[in-house]
Amino acid sequence: MLSDNLKEIDAKDATIVCASKYVGAESIRKMYNLGIKNMGENRVQAFLGKYDELKDLDIIWHFIGHLQTNKVKDVINKIEYLHSLDSIKLANEIEKYSMKKIKCFIEINSGEESKSGIDYSEALNFYNELKKYSKIEVIGFMTMAPNTTDEKIIKGVFMRLKDFKDSIDPNLKLSMGMSNDYKIALECGATHIRLGSILWKGEY
Repeated sequence: MLSDNLKEIDAKDATIVCASKYVGAESIRKMYNLGIKNMGENRVQAFLGKYDELKDLDIIWHFIGHLQTNKVKDVINKIEYLHSLDSIKLANEIEKYSMKKIKCFIEINSGEESKSGIDYSEALNFYNELKKYSKIEVIGFMTMAPNTTDEKIIKGVFMRLKDFKDSIDPNLKLSMGMSNDYKIALECGATHIRLGSILWKGEY
C-alpha cells in the first residue's frame, strides 16, 4: 500500500517531491490524499494530461526533467518549481512566457556526458547572470548522482554540490537524491528529494 511505502521514508526536514512519471492521475490522487502535495513530472505531454485531470487538487507541481525551450510556453505557467534550469536560452524563454516568478534549481552535471546540466566551471557565472531575470528565482542547485552502487562516489558528488552551494550562499537549497540514494543525499544536506519507485511500490 502507498501508505506503507510512505512510512518507510524518513525524509527528516526535506521536501519529498513525488516523481510521478510512471503512474496515472488516479495514483497521484491517492498519494495526494496521503498528504504528499509536491508532485514532479519530467515529460511534457504526460504532465499536461495529468495537470488537466487533477485541477481540483492544490498540487504543487515541479518539473524535474529536461525542459526543451520550445515546450516552455506549454508548461511554465502550470508549475511552481523547475529543477532543471541549465541554459540562458531556457532562461530567456521562461522570462518571455511566464506570468509569475518561477522557483528554479540550476542543474549541475555530475560528470556524466549522458546527463544534462551545466559544468561547475560555468555555474557561478550562470548563477550571477540569472539575477537580472524578473521571472526567475534561483533557490538552489540540483544534480543526479552517477548510476553506480559505490556509495563513496555518490556521496562525493552530493558533497561537492553542497560545498559549492555553501560557497555561494549557505541558505540556498539542494535538490538531490532519488529512490536509490536519497539517504545519502539527506546526509549531505538535501532539502528536496525526488522519489519515484520507492513510493509507488505495488502501484505498477
